[in-house]
Amino acid sequence: MAGTAALGYQNYEEIITEDILYIDKTNFISEWWEHKDKVTLITRPRRFGKTLNMSTVECFFSNRYAGRGDLFEGKSVWEAKDADGEYKYRELQGKFPVIFLSFASVKTGNIEGIKTAVKQSIAELYRRHESMMSSGVFNDNDREYYHSIKDAMSDEMAIRALNRLSEYMEKCYGKKAIILLDEYDTPMQESWLEGTWSEVVSFFKSFFEATFKTNEHVYRSIITGITRISKESIFSGLNNLRVVTTTSDAYAECFGFSESEVFSALDEAGLGGEKQKVKKWYDGFTFGSHSDIYNPWSIISFIGNNAKYEAYWINTSGNDLVNSLIQKGDADIKQTMEELMAGRSFEAKIDEQIVFSQLEGNTNAVWSLLLATGYLKVLKTETISDDADDEEGDVWYTLTLTNFEVKKMFRKMIAGWFGGNTEKYYNAFIKALLADDKKAMNRYMNHVALNTFSSFDVGSKPSEYTEPERFYHGFVLGLMVELSGRYSITSNRESGFGRYDVMLEPLKEGDNAVIIEFKVHDPDDEKTLSDTVQSALAQIDERRYSAALEAKGIVPERIRKYGFAFEGKECLIG
Repeated sequence: MAGTAALGYQNYEEIITEDILYIDKTNFISEWWEHKDKVTLITRPRRFGKTLNMSTVECFFSNRYAGRGDLFEGKSVWEAKDADGEYKYRELQGKFPVIFLSFASVKTGNIEGIKTAVKQSIAELYRRHESMMSSGVFNDNDREYYHSIKDAMSDEMAIRALNRLSEYMEKCYGKKAIILLDEYDTPMQESWLEGTWSEVVSFFKSFFEATFKTNEHVYRSIITGITRISKESIFSGLNNLRVVTTTSDAYAECFGFSESEVFSALDEAGLGGEKQKVKKWYDGFTFGSHSDIYNPWSIISFIGNNAKYEAYWINTSGNDLVNSLIQKGDADIKQTMEELMAGRSFEAKIDEQIVFSQLEGNTNAVWSLLLATGYLKVLKTETISDDADDEEGDVWYTLTLTNFEVKKMFRKMIAGWFGGNTEKYYNAFIKALLADDKKAMNRYMNHVALNTFSSFDVGSKPSEYTEPERFYHGFVLGLMVELSGRYSITSNRESGFGRYDVMLEPLKEGDNAVIIEFKVHDPDDEKTLSDTVQSALAQIDERRYSAALEAKGIVPERIRKYGFAFEGKECLIG
């Protein structure tokens, strides 16, 4: 395990030859080989060793690495023996033509941009294997076609390019090819953010069919990604596909670091005394029935950065989709986030097949995505056997935030909703709230509401009702970020004879409690916004929302009450 704790290495050969810190995961090769699946789709969160494992597979099987058994000396796959005591896998090293393609660099959601990036990757792949065309088994037509695969190729040529390349490899080397496709879903995620999902799906549906379904020249294939996109979307008709997600037991210990591996690495680095704090920050991932799995990026970063605690994994790119879904999500999503930020859990019915078209308007689809991407972890599951509201076999998951690092990411993300000039006004509003300065509260909150309503109200049918609902739960999340060390902040909870909107319960002696009620101005009931404020304040008193606070010994004189009245993007606080 010894080696330098360095980042940015995803090529197995380079890691071994440069003596970079490597925790042996070559058991993935033997486990995958024994499964004998024709096409394997493996989903894991970002930075969990997917690309490195694919590179390891390429180095082991590819005939471009023939005779390089030295790269695997001492590793589990090299030392594995059969029942007769013979080395089990050594004879496979360097024996297959391998096609290794990655979509990780496709960082645009524009359909033409995506196609161009994919075509460039395919053209580079062809150039990498160009030497085989010198073989006498090929004729002029073969060579002409091969050299026609360029950056500017047609869509039709790109769709069938891997099929044809594997055909040429079989013809040249006498063996069917192994195809490795890394980060297959990156273009799809980018296209959803860009609004080009349907166009992109049409292209990739044909690409995957030609590469994996109708390709008789492929021996076995591995596809990796973050999400399991529904079969109907892009894998329709691919009946030979084995899907391994984060809830599967297969390959559970092949991606990420186990706790024993992390603790051993800490001991070797002289950081054994940091184990429990490292566990608090970075532990929490669960794959199948295997718990206490750590993100490799965070652990290597921590060791390489002189044991400095930071949100290493979360600070890498890739949070845009999650940020968009939660910021634009409805009140239920934001309210559940409030629960998570307070350290609690919730229950959801998870469908691991992500249907991107359902991400807006389907809260369970959002939670399914957050589970797949590593932001949530499973505490327990319950399979429904007989329930009027669920079908038999449905699985309910109890979910919570994965670890402290993830919580830090969400705090930063939520603060970003009020970023730029708005952040200044939001912070000023909080100071005014704590000082009971209603005049300043009104001034600052109107600026915040004006500039953030459009971020939160993105429903297909925005209304004067849904705008404040989305806004005030986003507002509450912002309060939780700014005041979490000083107040216990809750929303929409029962107290007295109803459910209050927002409550701030002081954690420090001497601070005042706060109750906030939001109301949308209804001209049929109130003539002015001021009347709406008074209606909100009356509701706080009539329904005795202060009962929960008084039950904890907070005297009425220390409970402040505010009514927030909204009309469009205008707000009045009283």
